[in-house]
Amino acid sequence: MNAEASGTFAAWLLLLACTLALACVALLRRPCRRWFGAESAFLLWGLPPLAMLGSQLPHTAVASSGAWAGTAWVAVSASDAWSGACMADVDGTGALAWIWLLGLIVSLARAAVAQARYRRCLRDAEPLASVSPHWSVLRAATMDAGPALVGAWRPRIVVPVDFETRYAKAEQALILAHEAMHARRRDGWWSLLAQLLASVFWFHPLAWWALTALRQDQELACDAAVLRERGCRRSYAQAMLKTPGATRALPIGCSWSSRHPLTERIAMLKMPTPGSTRRCLGFLASAAIAVAFSGALYAASAPVMPQSAPSKDAGSGRYQLDIQLVLSSDGAEARHARRLDLAVCGAAGETSTVATRGIELDAVTRATGGQHVSIDLAVRDQAGARPAQSRLQGVLDQPLLASGKVPGSDVQYTLRVTPRLGCPASAVTAAGGERLITMKVKGTAARTVAKAIASQAALVLVNPEALDERAIALDFQQVPAAAALQMVARTDGVHAVFDGTRTRFERLP
Repeated sequence: MNAEASGTFAAWLLLLACTLALACVALLRRPCRRWFGAESAFLLWGLPPLAMLGSQLPHTAVASSGAWAGTAWVAVSASDAWSGACMADVDGTGALAWIWLLGLIVSLARAAVAQARYRRCLRDAEPLASVSPHWSVLRAATMDAGPALVGAWRPRIVVPVDFETRYAKAEQALILAHEAMHARRRDGWWSLLAQLLASVFWFHPLAWWALTALRQDQELACDAAVLRERGCRRSYAQAMLKTPGATRALPIGCSWSSRHPLTERIAMLKMPTPGSTRRCLGFLASAAIAVAFSGALYAASAPVMPQSAPSKDAGSGRYQLDIQLVLSSDGAEARHARRLDLAVCGAAGETSTVATRGIELDAVTRATGGQHVSIDLAVRDQAGARPAQSRLQGVLDQPLLASGKVPGSDVQYTLRVTPRLGCPASAVTAAGGERLITMKVKGTAARTVAKAIASQAALVLVNPEALDERAIALDFQQVPAAAALQMVARTDGVHAVFDGTRTRFERLP
């Protein structure tokens, strides 16, 4: 599926899920730490990725394609002048996408440079044997590198060059246990995930707050796990006080002296260690919050659309597709694209086919529940090449976008499809609306064409001046007069309203 409108909606939904989840974590992290301990509080950071995942899960099964039968199309072409105006909103969305991509690249590049700088200071590091049986330990050549756990895939513990002289034996054991605990808890991977999400949402202030807060909770949780296993609170506090603040950023890894308030870590040392029952309750509470929040977000993520006004075709499962088709040669600029306005009415599950400008379009519309529909599109050249297929999913009266290359040619196409319930384009009037129109004009003013159609169908145009003198080209073959007038009106950005034999044109909202 290549529907930019659906992709934009999904992006906004992802942003909303991230914002709500981070706000929830911000409210709960301190109470949870106080009630259940730092280890349970850190589990709350699983809520943002779960919420974002829940917001993107599909709500309905995609209907499978069935046999395709034929119906008739109505096609009106804007003048032979070139136009790309119908794609203005696509260009705007594309500009925002490029801005976001640039910010993402810059954010990731900054993190990569910071990680590379930290690793450069380890080039002269020496391995320390018989220090940790499970994790490799390096002694850096400088005093401001470490203690830290560096990396995610193959984490290594780094200690400063004066590690043995700065810290007592008991303090050394606690520091190594702390960094080993980071490795056991896979905190390097948590740091990597947090850095990636912060880079994806680089424009969001909460994302960068979350990156700092997660690292703080990560250290507190690791402190709590070490104290639960080893105790020695006084030696632990002394080791903290002997370690200066970090001078180098470490995006992927865990630094003993990372940039967070030392007083909060010292204050936690004075708190009693939660028992196994409280830790278990904290784990269950964090899991319940994550599941409930993600489930609620998933349930609310489906957009609720107002009910459409009933039409005479609603009961028969008929749909109208309003389509703007833009054709351009490969590599041509947007202003050199030929625009075609199309509309079709057909029953659900049936195939609609049109041949225009050397290509053929097939479409099948199906209801997928409520106001939601899926549209299977196939685009081919008239030589019979294998079609380019795509599936659009969305809601009634909302545009869906698809684009690609016509197989067997160098022509690029862009489709803007708006599904509607019933068949408004085939609305007829009491006198003349059903009269079939056969007309082929080129370079004729829209107002003149509308008057000619009205004359053949015995209709009265109340305000023909609403149509301008822009030249259009069209080819109607046995098309109802009301539908033909509606198509002419849409090429000029207006809507035809029928009242008996009278027809007036109103500007689209």
